[in-house]
Amino acid sequence: MDGNKQTPDFDQTEHQHIRYNPLRDMWVLVSAHRMKRPWKGQVEKPSEEYVPRHDPSNPLCPGATRANGMVNPEYDSTFLFDNDFPALQPDAPEPGVSDHSLFQTKAAKGVCKVMCFHPWSDITLPLMQVSEIKNVIDKWAELLVDLGATYPWVQIFENKGAMMGCSNPHPHSQVWASNFLPNEPRLADRCQREYYRDKGVPMLLEYAKQEIQRKERVVVENEDWLVVVPYWATWPFQTLLLPRRHMLRLNDLSNEERQSLASIMKRLLTKYDNLFEISFPYSMGWHGAPTGHQLAEDMSHWQLHAHYYPPLLRSSTIRKFMVGYEMLAQEQRDLTPEQAAERLRNLPEEHYKTKADKSNLRENAKESK
Repeated sequence: MDGNKQTPDFDQTEHQHIRYNPLRDMWVLVSAHRMKRPWKGQVEKPSEEYVPRHDPSNPLCPGATRANGMVNPEYDSTFLFDNDFPALQPDAPEPGVSDHSLFQTKAAKGVCKVMCFHPWSDITLPLMQVSEIKNVIDKWAELLVDLGATYPWVQIFENKGAMMGCSNPHPHSQVWASNFLPNEPRLADRCQREYYRDKGVPMLLEYAKQEIQRKERVVVENEDWLVVVPYWATWPFQTLLLPRRHMLRLNDLSNEERQSLASIMKRLLTKYDNLFEISFPYSMGWHGAPTGHQLAEDMSHWQLHAHYYPPLLRSSTIRKFMVGYEMLAQEQRDLTPEQAAERLRNLPEEHYKTKADKSNLRENAKESK
């Protein structure tokens, strides 16, 4: 196991051990031998493969009427609108002063937006063209600048698949901007700040350098970006998307870097779908330096990155559950990050649906002769 001098008797695929996550100052238990146990637990219903390209009753489709009576335009690229049921709103009364330190309340204000990636409901990011994915990235960066001028945190995220709580199959992401720094970025800010203070280099810039040298957890890479299953991964096929150079926020990307980001996202997400030959569920999101009043502060300790958290473990119908020990004691995973990375790395970069379509075309061509 890199990072440690492995003893002759230790096999990381057979012997449990704990690994440190420096980005969250926490440890994760790795128990790869548990993959041998037979599964008698819950089996998920297979995801619905057929989705109509356009459904007038789907509130995210072009021309559809949403719950508030607004009619969507006949958009042909990305489409942005205010969430009709927002968790954060810009206007809310102050809660007042807490009367005890154990019962604290603070004001929470912000905005929530929804961004459709594409006018078609039967398409997802790995099936979109690289140029179409770049349009998504450009819009994300634009939103970060717009909302980040006011709010200290702008969370861009995508929940894909019903398993991850997505209530609508139409390809889309959400953007929540808040007047406070949420728990996860607050923790990431502290850990990166402390590492930078002690080492003099951004943590994730050094981490990317190390992973490029070690190779065993790399899934895909190009001239600007790197995707790894992180050394400290919790979810079975969790990945971390990192830039090769130091950058703080999405809007810092050059046009070429946005293009190469679109390319590597398509490659990664194609591999995800190919793993079990389904539209692979996940939650993903971007973390970068805080915004708002912190735009004027030195944020050199930050490094832009994206997290992908997919729940599936053994198959398209068996997921990883974070319950019991994970909730009450410590995060735990059932295969090593190196095993997960190897499986993803060895998958083809041609989407299984595209391959099937080509095969059908060839068969039809033979029959027509």
